Amino acid sequence: MKFAQIDQTEANLIEAYDRHSIRIGGHRYDISLVVSARAILTDWGADRIDRLDANHMELLLETQPEVIIIGTGTRQQFPDPIVYSAMLERGIGVEIMDTGAACRTYNILVSEGRRVVAGLLLDAPSEPG
Repeated sequence: MKFAQIDQTEANLIEAYDRHSIRIGGHRYDISLVVSARAILTDWGADRIDRLDANHMELLLETQPEVIIIGTGTRQQFPDPIVYSAMLERGIGVEIMDTGAACRTYNILVSEGRRVVAGLLLDAPSEPG
């Protein structure tokens, strides 16, 4: 999906996404990643919701967010609550949604000047054959 209009701020905004890629700042990423207003982390290490663990979540805290968004691919899927319970205990909001909704929500929150970070999981490419 392409976004028709992007706010031209200095923040990292998601320009487009599909099942297998995300475009930010004119660059196409075909791996799961973390994005905040000022940083993009492409070696997050998380690639599927069932492999997401507390260590992956701790990396999201480096941006000192007030809200964490987890995009879980084309379907909304919830990780074990223990994975993100430490964030909730610290008073950090955690939202779990499909990656498309996560991209849209992230852009809105960044445009509002909120301290948000998104961990975005992509669907694995289909096996040939």
